Amino acid sequence: MYSIFNHLRTQNIVHKIIYLNVLLFILFNLLNVISYILQINTNLIATDFYLTANNIELINKPWSLITYMFLHNDLLHLFTNMLFLHLIGKIFLQYLDSKQALYIYLLGGIAGGLLFITAYNYIPNLSINIQNVKAVGSSASVLAIIFAISTYKPNYKIHLPFIGIVKLKYIALTCFLIDIISIPNGNAGGHIAHIGGALFGWIYIKTLETENKYLSSNYLKRIKNIFTIRRYNNSAYKRSINDYDFNKKQTEKQNEINLILEKISKSGYESLTKNEKEILFNESKNK
Repeated sequence: MYSIFNHLRTQNIVHKIIYLNVLLFILFNLLNVISYILQINTNLIATDFYLTANNIELINKPWSLITYMFLHNDLLHLFTNMLFLHLIGKIFLQYLDSKQALYIYLLGGIAGGLLFITAYNYIPNLSINIQNVKAVGSSASVLAIIFAISTYKPNYKIHLPFIGIVKLKYIALTCFLIDIISIPNGNAGGHIAHIGGALFGWIYIKTLETENKYLSSNYLKRIKNIFTIRRYNNSAYKRSINDYDFNKKQTEKQNEINLILEKISKSGYESLTKNEKEILFNESKNK
């Protein structure tokens, strides 16, 4: 058992997400087996984790906006999503980091879920089924990953069986078009959620690129400012050194005058040396 957990701990975030999806699929299917044997309806428990478009239900089950993206109804759905996540996730992690992968997976799924909810609440042809429809599956999250890396590296080439070498941007575009044209042909909510996830992945990378361009365009300016500040500091430093020397000399001179005056108070003016008298005379002229 320890070796299993140790193995999981060393895996990258994409593999951890895959393992979580597979584990939950097995767990909920075991519940189905138990419900079949004991004649207990555990399906109600599972559906509590599916995303609903009904606002009243959603308020009572807010967690479903997260949990739905880790659950699958059938093995083919799970296999397809996890295969894409594994293949595209490897490419993703070559150029972007694990935190970004998790961020895009989660927020891509949320974006897909929110578009699903919005569509069923505001599109008349869909709203008639709002009481019965539920979203489940990681497709929106996976498409967010696919679109993110396809936008970041659009000309990256991969080899697909029976098809050949294809650029990532064409894979993403094909998935997007399939989802759009499939909306009237069944599972409209699922395809709409996919589109929401895809759009989030695209927006995330475009925002990232805009920030990077802004930083790079200001890079030279910031370097210039650093050197400007440094030059200013150098001149200020020189002035401070000069001021320090002047003040030091003035202090030493004043101390010397004080000693002469103290000598006069004790022994009189005649006790002064010729040099001390000259110092006192010159100081009186400056005053």
